[in-house]
Amino acid sequence: MALKVRRIRLGSQGLEVSAQGLGCARMCPFYGPHKPEEDMIDLIHHAIDTGVTFLDTSDVYGPFTNEILLGKIGELKKLVEEGKIKYIGLSEASASTIRRAHAVHPITAVQLEWSLWSRDVEEEIIPTCRELGIGIVAYSPLGQGFFSSGPKIVETWQSNDFRKSLPRFQPENLEHNKTIFERENEMATRKGCTPSQLALAWVHHQGKDVCPIPGTTRIENLDQNVGALSVKLTPEEMAELESFASEDSVKGDRYTNELGTWKNSETPPLSSWKLAA
Repeated sequence: MALKVRRIRLGSQGLEVSAQGLGCARMCPFYGPHKPEEDMIDLIHHAIDTGVTFLDTSDVYGPFTNEILLGKIGELKKLVEEGKIKYIGLSEASASTIRRAHAVHPITAVQLEWSLWSRDVEEEIIPTCRELGIGIVAYSPLGQGFFSSGPKIVETWQSNDFRKSLPRFQPENLEHNKTIFERENEMATRKGCTPSQLALAWVHHQGKDVCPIPGTTRIENLDQNVGALSVKLTPEEMAELESFASEDSVKGDRYTNELGTWKNSETPPLSSWKLAA
């Protein structure tokens, strides 16, 4: 089962993917305690005023509270009436599932985790999306916050933050992985940007068909994330960044076995489906 199950696409750009979206998961108890609703609504309005046209949410966040929150900005009803929400997307789907779904109805976008230290999708999933003309939505482009604050981020998490259980943030792995952040942070200093902007810029430079959706609960962080669009990277700088977090240099899996990814989300063949009695 995919970790995230439903997307909301705002705007009237058709199949084009926005330059950057806003991940809304952190606005609900999925990442620690409830955030003040008034503050989150202000953040959503600020994002829209800034030009963000893609708000990413799911009924699994909360559960359900995240989409209730999004509904209170009043825009979704208007957009449904105008017929602007009508596209289909997938999340953490395997290449074969993407092909099967696309054969039934054109898939507009596939959401997957893609960041400097989560690059397993590059071998098969990304090429499949590009072959079929499907947009790519990159969630957790900051490595669950690792590329914004480094290893010290774990000190800010509440006891019920699900990231506390992730393998990469366990002490024995985090001690090793902190070197990745230190090298990336040093490069950011040379570039005159923040480490989070540098990590986001790397995702932006993957192509115009890629839309990262960094999540935040603070207006200042959203503004900083948008600023990543101004960070330009040469091919040599891209290669340098990638050398910091090569597959064999990152310790720990993305998730525990309980959380599904494209690697274990294969849809069974239609012939095996049976109607309930």
